[in-house]
Amino acid sequence: MREAFGRLSNQQKLLLAVALAAIVALLVGTYLWSKQPDFKVLFANISEKDGGAIIAALEQANVPYKYSEGGTAILVPGDKVHDVRLRLASQGLPRGGSVGFELMESQKFGTSQFVEQVNFQRALEGELSRTIQSISAVQSARVHLAIPKPSVFVREEQKPTASVLVHLFPGRTLEPAQVAGISHLIASSVPQLPLGNVNIVDQNGNLLSQLKDKLTEAGLDPTQIKYVREVENSIIQRIEDILTPVVGAGNYRVQVAADLDFSHTEQTAETFRPNGNPPDATIRSQQTSESANINQQPGGGVPGALTNQPPVPATAPLTQPPVGQQPAGTPGAQGARAQPQERGQLDAAGVVAPLNPVSPPLSTRKDTTTNYELDKTIRYTKQSIGSVRRLSAAVVVNYRLEKDKAGKEIPKALGENEIKQINDLVREAMGYNQARGDSLSVANAPFTPAAKEAVEAIPLWKDPDNIAYGKEILKYLLIAGLIAYLLLGVVRPIIKTMFPPPPPEETPEEAALRAAAEVRIGVDGEEEATQVEIDHFAAKIQKAKDIAQGDPKVVANIIKDWLGANGS
Repeated sequence: MREAFGRLSNQQKLLLAVALAAIVALLVGTYLWSKQPDFKVLFANISEKDGGAIIAALEQANVPYKYSEGGTAILVPGDKVHDVRLRLASQGLPRGGSVGFELMESQKFGTSQFVEQVNFQRALEGELSRTIQSISAVQSARVHLAIPKPSVFVREEQKPTASVLVHLFPGRTLEPAQVAGISHLIASSVPQLPLGNVNIVDQNGNLLSQLKDKLTEAGLDPTQIKYVREVENSIIQRIEDILTPVVGAGNYRVQVAADLDFSHTEQTAETFRPNGNPPDATIRSQQTSESANINQQPGGGVPGALTNQPPVPATAPLTQPPVGQQPAGTPGAQGARAQPQERGQLDAAGVVAPLNPVSPPLSTRKDTTTNYELDKTIRYTKQSIGSVRRLSAAVVVNYRLEKDKAGKEIPKALGENEIKQINDLVREAMGYNQARGDSLSVANAPFTPAAKEAVEAIPLWKDPDNIAYGKEILKYLLIAGLIAYLLLGVVRPIIKTMFPPPPPEETPEEAALRAAAEVRIGVDGEEEATQVEIDHFAAKIQKAKDIAQGDPKVVANIIKDWLGANGS
């Protein structure tokens, strides 16, 4: 090796060392590159503050990381993504640019009540922001709470208000139900916060909190529209299930339009039926009142002590007949003598009183009140919401394919009996009601085959997967080409110089040529060739041999010239 290395010049020695070092470096780099782990996204689209905290935590845990090309994501080895996420989550990372109730953990001694209230409000806003960000369509959110100071006066008491700014992902929107959910979430998290005091705005400044109310006022309730679609789809599914075994899958098309009634109707009726037939009438209660009154003459005279004295008894003249007797010439006097009448009595309304021949006037009164039972019917009716007012269905059935004598399939229309059978089946499946005004139309027509859209094939050089594979292969090919160039273009010629091939055995012609060369060298007075020159001479002899085999005439003329020159 020392002798072979001594055959090289200083430049060749340096070139050989550089080439070998480059080859080793390329091989080691390729090996390490192939063993490099596949990096995956740990977190993307995070704030700079959270990014710095995450990088510090990764460096402290000795976890390799790198950034994406745009610098918007942090990448870590794929086998450590979940482990690193759990570790960072235990440290509260990423925080999303907001602080939560962990702010209350670092309270200092001597903090004023105002600072405590502000920190509590900040923590509550941060926790609400994190909760809203958990919705899939929300990229980030900010919550602002306006909580007034409590007052002992009811008239001066003010309710809290809340404002929410949501930044949505590109191409995504919030449904009215999601907006209502965010509003209820915030209203339930803040004490005494009315639902109407929550305002939600997106990144474009659109007010989202009143979206549901406007749709409801305009009669465009998304829930009602969704319910209509569900009713129509259920009817379509029932029709398809009954038509599939009859005409085959893909040989029919069904469309249903449902007219639903979403109006709220409540009715209360109270009906009374009079007792028209007195014998059958039912008496609830009856009151009878009778009274008799003997009217006294009113008192008269001048007010005073004399008028308040009782009246003096009246006296009759001596010529007046006794009470109860009549004069002799009057009618009935004879009967009066035979049977004298006694003083009369009054019997009315349970009152028995004597009647004098001369008595004050008498008044009687009788009141009767009768209450009859009345029929009473109270009916309370509440109409169900979403009842079907009318159904309209349209069914198209494809022609049947039949083979002709040549075995070619020809479409043929269905018969009237088959159409009638399909019509009856569809009526029963959809719940047809003629009194409701439902309509059904069944048609038989040939289906036009859909034109196949020519899908433009992506060239191989434009396919993203092929581009990625091509880049990887190109890297390895470049490394392999560089190593091959160093081996074949640099190392191999130097190795040949270090280890030349052994000289071939001399033939008689080669011996004669070598002798002639030695004689020529002696004649010219040149010094005796060294061993290195002999080796070069052997290589030239080999080249001359090749030329002699290729063109012997030229070589023969050269030898003749040499012999002629030596002979002279």
